Amino acid sequence: MALDRIDRQILALLQADGRMTNVDLADRVGLTAPPCLRRVRALEEAGAIQGYHAELDAAALGYPITVFAMVSLRSQAERDLAAFETHVATIPEIRECHMLNGEIDFILKIVASDLRAFQDILTTHLTPAPNVASVKTSLTIRTSKHQPGIPVGEE
Repeated sequence: MALDRIDRQILALLQADGRMTNVDLADRVGLTAPPCLRRVRALEEAGAIQGYHAELDAAALGYPITVFAMVSLRSQAERDLAAFETHVATIPEIRECHMLNGEIDFILKIVASDLRAFQDILTTHLTPAPNVASVKTSLTIRTSKHQPGIPVGEE
């Protein structure tokens, strides 16, 4: 995807503040509103912008616990990998699922209201899931950097 300087500015600004009005966005990138909106729509249609989301405070909303779980499966056949991904997609507290290269097959980001709730997720939904060989977990102590998105530098 070929992006010029203005496209990159638009992406960076919207990534930082998805609620920015088109008029404000246009002003910040030096365009009038109609061509700015056309660029935003083109970026959406090209798939560079996949959606707009509110960033929520997990702790304030009752999910102060974040755990990363490293999952190894017994089989790495594609159907077994897909079945595991389908299973974890049904568990709302599992917020991210990434397939890895190496000793661990998946890393999951899990949020929970407390340690008992996390234990329930682990023992009821995760470790007994079909094809799961092992689950190793690490509870986060603090988060020193949380920056959603990607770096959108100048061209």
